Amino acid sequence: MSRGGIRVHNKPCIVQRDRTILLETAHADAEAAREQLAQYADLIKSPASFHTYRLTPLSLWNAAAGGMSAEAICSSLQSLSRWDVPAALLEEVRQLVGRYGQLSLLPHPTLERALLLSSNEEALMQELTSHRSLREIGVRLISPKEAEVPSDRRGVLKQEMTRLGYPVLDHAGYMDGQYLNILWRGEKSGSWRLEDSNGGSNDQRFVLRDYQQKAAESFRDIGGEGGNGVLVLPCGAGKTVIGIAAMRELQCETLILTSNTTSVRQWIAELMQKTTLSVDEIGEYSGQRKQVRPVTVATYHILTHRQGKGEEQHMKLFNERRWGLIIYDEVHLLPAPVFRATADIQATRRLGLTATLVREDGRESDVFSLIGPKRYEMPWKRLEAQGWIASVTCTEIKVPLPDEIREACETANKREQYRLAAENPSKLDVIRQLVDVHKDAQTLIIGQYLDQLHAISRELQAPLITGQMTQDQRNEWYNAFREGNIRVLVVSKVANFAVDLPDASVAIEVSGSYGSRQEEAQRLGRLLRPKSGENRAYFYALVTEDSREEIFAIRRQLFLIEQGYEYHAIHAKQPAASLDLIAMRNPRSYQHPDGKEVSWR
Repeated sequence: MSRGGIRVHNKPCIVQRDRTILLETAHADAEAAREQLAQYADLIKSPASFHTYRLTPLSLWNAAAGGMSAEAICSSLQSLSRWDVPAALLEEVRQLVGRYGQLSLLPHPTLERALLLSSNEEALMQELTSHRSLREIGVRLISPKEAEVPSDRRGVLKQEMTRLGYPVLDHAGYMDGQYLNILWRGEKSGSWRLEDSNGGSNDQRFVLRDYQQKAAESFRDIGGEGGNGVLVLPCGAGKTVIGIAAMRELQCETLILTSNTTSVRQWIAELMQKTTLSVDEIGEYSGQRKQVRPVTVATYHILTHRQGKGEEQHMKLFNERRWGLIIYDEVHLLPAPVFRATADIQATRRLGLTATLVREDGRESDVFSLIGPKRYEMPWKRLEAQGWIASVTCTEIKVPLPDEIREACETANKREQYRLAAENPSKLDVIRQLVDVHKDAQTLIIGQYLDQLHAISRELQAPLITGQMTQDQRNEWYNAFREGNIRVLVVSKVANFAVDLPDASVAIEVSGSYGSRQEEAQRLGRLLRPKSGENRAYFYALVTEDSREEIFAIRRQLFLIEQGYEYHAIHAKQPAASLDLIAMRNPRSYQHPDGKEVSWR
């Protein structure tokens, strides 16, 4: 078919010259197109009719690092596009992808404290070495295609080259680190994969799932390209196990960095349960304990802790032992001071684990250059289809704002407007009804503001966990929830990350950190552990309609929509409306009591 001399195809996408791609959500092939686009483009907008993706240098380089060629990307774009793809865009994609691999960092043949930056193109090397920023790093041209670089500037060079648009392949090698014998519990032969069982107790043999094994193997030091990188898998997929598999493969002392003390102790429990490491070989380095052992698990917070205006005294942990591997759990949370320290330890193998590469501070390029490119990604919906994680129904409930609060919003600043909407007292009635609908389910109520959470806790007579509690107090409530002694748990943002509550099947989000995509993903992730029976879970986002909270909610949901989740939107028009909330289990058939149609985003 042609229109005005331009061929038109019945395809789901419109590919535009400015690197944006519009995906028609109602098209029959939209889901298949979304899976392709997720490999090399970023979702930036998600209105009802068309989702907008963008090709960025980083999205294309991560695709290239995963083995996708420029021609494969161009072919995908052409197969999805309703119109002919602009030739200039295809050429730009080829140029950007082609930059990945043009520069390599190699050991220096004669100087111990120097490395070689090498390129096959003389003109490129001449151009790059003329940059003032590279000269300040100490880059010095020694031949038409080679330059010397001080070895202690390895990380800074990679950051700067990524900023200039020419990512460097790091083949300079790694230290082996101090040897440490690590085997799976029950392992006899030292084989990568054991015979059977699911690793449920100390006496059972452990076996990696297929995708876990592929993820671990993607990190191996093959052809000089391994030894660094990020593995992206959803919560509940076993990222800890994959990290342990990398440790087992490398057989070396390891420093593990993670988000909080709860996560530290979960790592230690997994190491004790699934490996042959003894209690004397595993240390906790947190606010409560300072144990430096062959395997040390620390929090980002303790590393960045300062006394007064002094330096981060615990950063010395990076040099306390001869680490052969550093694992960055929840790498999307990596704080700026740890980036600086990581730039100085590029000769140590580095593995990042995360459910999302999204960073709210925009420093994804630093993760790429200092931790490494994306080596492996397992789509959330693919794991759901295989039964490894629960199937989650996402529902956004639009809650009206009482007139007196709406009037207060008119004279408030934007920040206060958001808070007033987020703490909307009308949400409490909806929460009560949802808890009643799911009266047999283990339910988490998650929010941002403590006054709001205390009110919910009092109303429901449910325990509340906040950052003001000691770690031991939090663990008591978590354990009571796991054991089924309490059914409803109210939690602040301390439960956003690395809290293992496998039986939670309902989450009610009452407020959040503005438009944080990573927070939304982590909160839904609390539900993803497989469930008995139908393996289903329910995620509810309560959003005040016609408010600033509604604007931020659209951004919060972006990452999960990119993963294939669909938010169904319904309205609770009156604070005490007698809504048939059971119908929310099947939102597509839902109608309001007044007979009006449900609105969908």
